[in-house]
Amino acid sequence: MSLPAPTAENRAVVTGSSSGIGVALAEELASRGYSLILVARREELLTALAEKLTKKYGIVAEVRAVDLSNREQRAPLAKELASRDIAILCNNAGVATFGPLAKLDLDYERDIMELNAVAVQDLTLAVLPNMIERRSGGILVTGSAAGNMPIPNNATYAASKAFTNTFAESLRGEMKEHGVHVTLLAPGPVRTDNPDQNEVGSKIPEFIWVTAAHTAKITIDALARNKMRVVPGLISKGMSLAGQFGPRSITSVVAGAAYKKLGG
Repeated sequence: MSLPAPTAENRAVVTGSSSGIGVALAEELASRGYSLILVARREELLTALAEKLTKKYGIVAEVRAVDLSNREQRAPLAKELASRDIAILCNNAGVATFGPLAKLDLDYERDIMELNAVAVQDLTLAVLPNMIERRSGGILVTGSAAGNMPIPNNATYAASKAFTNTFAESLRGEMKEHGVHVTLLAPGPVRTDNPDQNEVGSKIPEFIWVTAAHTAKITIDALARNKMRVVPGLISKGMSLAGQFGPRSITSVVAGAAYKKLGG
């Protein structure tokens, strides 16, 4: 089965679409003719993106300003998606923190787990029944190469991405018989225009980065082919292999030392 073709009624949903990879995914889907539901906290950024993509590609772009880490805000969105014709769901929203867990804002760490892991499952469960009934649809989950290994000084993010990585690849095996595509995007460093990235980005060598636009293109191509995992960039592939096959007692020490620098 292929992905559903774009129609006037169906929509591609992109969470975390106010910045970074989410913006690039939204533009890539719009360029292929998909009308969108853009989801993030910052309504003004979503509105500006919606206007840009509507003008450039002639699609419809709906805006949903929702804090996905908040269950009360997330519930109406999940209910809406369950009732809509959703062709593609891009579970892309996520954030990371760096440093020793006990020294971080513990309430924020709880919110990160809610956003990075629980919200991914919630929205997937919302769209899944209709996709199975139609025997078509695509679910993209943005995990991370960090989800393949223990990473001191990045504990909550690494753990939450371990969930999304395993969830996506497990679900893919279940959905083959139903004609629903499921792909995991497991990136390392991706260069975006997100100002929140500047502080961490300055500590990572430039040659390691891949662009958000390139990441979005190869990811949607992979989703169309129902590829299990997309790992953009040589460094990301190296991180992924090390995390999957390296001794965890060693990769934990090496990764922890590197992420300690990111935490300042």
